[in-house]
Amino acid sequence: MSKSLKPKSHAEFSEIIAIIEAARENVFKAVNHELISMYWKVGEYISEKVKISGWGKSIVAEFAKFIQIERPDIKGFSASNVWRMYQFYETYRDNEKLAPLVREINWTHNLIIMSRTKTDEAREFYLLLCSKNNYSKRELERQIDSMIFERTMISDRKNQLFIAKNAGLTALRDSYVLEFLDIPESHKEKELRKSIVANIRNFILEFGKDFTFVGEEYRIQVGNQDFFIDLLFFSRSLSCLVAIELKVTDFQPEHLGKLEFYLEALDRDVRKPNENPSVGLILCAGKDDMVVEYALSRSLSPALVADYQLHLPNKNLLIEKLRELKELADVELDEDENV
Repeated sequence: MSKSLKPKSHAEFSEIIAIIEAARENVFKAVNHELISMYWKVGEYISEKVKISGWGKSIVAEFAKFIQIERPDIKGFSASNVWRMYQFYETYRDNEKLAPLVREINWTHNLIIMSRTKTDEAREFYLLLCSKNNYSKRELERQIDSMIFERTMISDRKNQLFIAKNAGLTALRDSYVLEFLDIPESHKEKELRKSIVANIRNFILEFGKDFTFVGEEYRIQVGNQDFFIDLLFFSRSLSCLVAIELKVTDFQPEHLGKLEFYLEALDRDVRKPNENPSVGLILCAGKDDMVVEYALSRSLSPALVADYQLHLPNKNLLIEKLRELKELADVELDEDENV
């Protein structure tokens, strides 16, 4: 800081910079909105020509060549990109819910989502996720590779008890992929914790960008004793502290008692008056869903048990698991309607 600048002036100048940055962000969003709208209109025009005049890829290629010769100043209209505009319009034209969302993210991200998802439900999930978190291209591709949509849907269906008891706290899932950690399959809790901290950016990406890292082995004092929470975060979307306990073994019911103790200590001694009650997550190497259900059924604390894996999930297995859960939910719905 310059010696001529007083701390108060520095703070005021920072406020001006914040105004400038917010304005620049708004300008970018406005430009992007118009750009996507232009691509939409081009796709709509080609769609009509395909139906009425039998346009195909060859005519689109002719147009791309024409614009390259006649208007070389206009970029981004190669034959393949123009055809993608047609596919883009065809994908979203009949979906009033998703059509506005595509204008909230850039063209590259739209193409990734459009080409790598198969259902409107999945497209909506990634459109909202990308818009909310402002993902880079690499971050979005990583989320799709890790099948975060399928994992989230499975988690929500399996954790209705947790969701019902905690006013819809769906920011946590029951399974996490930590393929970015440089640790062997057989590892200790300390190795796991240290590797997570060393890769905290990727860890937060897996959990959600609303999470802010507070500390490792966060110390809390109860009576004359010190206790240490493996990892402590703050969730902006939940407006609460999130305590994470790491277990390199399968979940055991006694793990829950320790976590509940930590949550009580956080709420009494650390939580601020404007924050919601603290939430806990036991992140373990494996779990029996029935054991987890029994353990959580009488728990009054907002806690969840999740497992982690050190490699990307098997796509076919996840899709099949999600299908089975959907079928089970449909059966339960039919039974409820017949009662």
